[in-house]
Amino acid sequence: MDRSGYLLLSRLDAEGAMSIGQLADAFQLDVSTVNRQTGALLRAGLVERIPDPDGGLARKLRITSQGVDRMAAERTCRQTGLSRLLESWTPEDVIRFEDILTRFNREVERQEGRAWPRETHDAE
Repeated sequence: MDRSGYLLLSRLDAEGAMSIGQLADAFQLDVSTVNRQTGALLRAGLVERIPDPDGGLARKLRITSQGVDRMAAERTCRQTGLSRLLESWTPEDVIRFEDILTRFNREVERQEGRAWPRETHDAE
């Protein structure tokens, strides 16, 4: 799975159904770019279009059970790769890296007006 597909699926899994416009805003991308990327996910059956649960006019995208499974497999693969990269690091180095990475993510999200880590929402 390419990086953009993984990131889109991760966002939909974490935040629940979102419109293409909301995804474009979240990733600071052009709507046409997100439309192309989500089109590939739709064709693969990893996301589906649903009516806006809040009653809005725009349709939203929701991760499918197939998408959840595929994302979980991809996440495991990526975690395995990361574990291999860090296997020669000392436990202290790993802890220090985790602390710095957490600080970095919190700062990025703070500047964008979001809390980190994000709360997860169950897909409906």
